[in-house]
Amino acid sequence: MNQKTMLITGATDGIGKATAQALAMQGHTVILHGRNAARGQAAVDELKKAAGHDRVDFMAADLSSLREVRQLAAAVQAKYEQLHVLINNAGVFMNERQLTEDGFEMTFAVNHLAPFLLTQQLLPLLRQSAPARIITVSSVAHQRGRINFDDLQSERAFNGYRAYAHSKLANVLFTYELAARLAGAGVTANCLHPGVIGTKLLQTGFGIGGATPAEGARTSVYLASAPEVETVTGAYFDDLRAVPSAPQTHDETTRRRLWEISEQLCQ
Repeated sequence: MNQKTMLITGATDGIGKATAQALAMQGHTVILHGRNAARGQAAVDELKKAAGHDRVDFMAADLSSLREVRQLAAAVQAKYEQLHVLINNAGVFMNERQLTEDGFEMTFAVNHLAPFLLTQQLLPLLRQSAPARIITVSSVAHQRGRINFDDLQSERAFNGYRAYAHSKLANVLFTYELAARLAGAGVTANCLHPGVIGTKLLQTGFGIGGATPAEGARTSVYLASAPEVETVTGAYFDDLRAVPSAPQTHDETTRRRLWEISEQLCQ
């Protein structure tokens, strides 16, 4: 793959940082996203040294804020003429129900609405840069998810794992609908399970350890850079392979309705 420009959300630590480092070391221009400017600059300095080039950038945004998601997209569009890869990697696991500044449940907002809106905002640049790739980090937890359109914000009853599983199911539904809508545009959309990886999210949500972030980054790096998947779209990957996702991910009515509601919520 020739030198490309890639944006990775949630890239100042964990899987996102490992993904950014691997792609930077392949020679690509990588834009790291995170919330903390100091941590972002430290990551940039570390990755520049590891990659041996200066094409590493950082942009700050709080993805729980739709306003800041829009600002992030605008900043990327203002600075870069091309964007070949968007990796929606950032995610949260909340043990207690919290609301964002927009009034949305935090897990749903950060894990689903943020990548939905960021992708929409960056689509013109991605289309212009085709062939381009959109990659969304989901989880095997999507298999336990269910989309309840009567309670998307978990107002009736909140459970951290359920909210997380629902948001990861939303990631897969979003990816499949996006792939269908982008057919013929030269922009692919795929999602993945990174594995059970020892990140802050895993510790917060499950209280266990796991494999290294570098191992968790493997499938994201593969989908971002491997020539053999350049035209693959609308697929769910695990351990570098396209595998079947849960039956509920193939409900076209659900995926279209989720898309339409997400558009309304992001207005």
